Amino acid sequence: MKAGQELPDLTIPITRTLIVSGAIASRDYQDVHHDAELAAKKGSPDIFMNILTTNGLVGRYITDHFGPAATLRKVAIRLGAPNYPGDTMVLSGTISEVDGGTAQVKVVGRNGLGNHVTGTVTVTVPEGSAA
Repeated sequence: MKAGQELPDLTIPITRTLIVSGAIASRDYQDVHHDAELAAKKGSPDIFMNILTTNGLVGRYITDHFGPAATLRKVAIRLGAPNYPGDTMVLSGTISEVDGGTAQVKVVGRNGLGNHVTGTVTVTVPEGSAA
């Protein structure tokens, strides 16, 4: 693991099932995450993904790369363009800093509308783990 190293992209199809199940799993019952008609009444063209699901997908992206022994120390993300059903999000990352077994990774998740999520994840990888 070294600064400047790029992580492989992760492509995630954005389905209604992913949006609704992520909202339910994170106990976010806001209607804009499961009811298209009520989302439209609030000005959204469709239901959209909540930040907790996005946060989980960012965590998955990092641990898919660094392995199951990796520990997420800090996840600092910001949402941009909504993730709507039928779109695809592509997560990409670049290691920006390394200090021993700890790395900071800049992460971007893009969809058809632009950047859905941007942020930085601090991850610690135990010595001898594949990264």
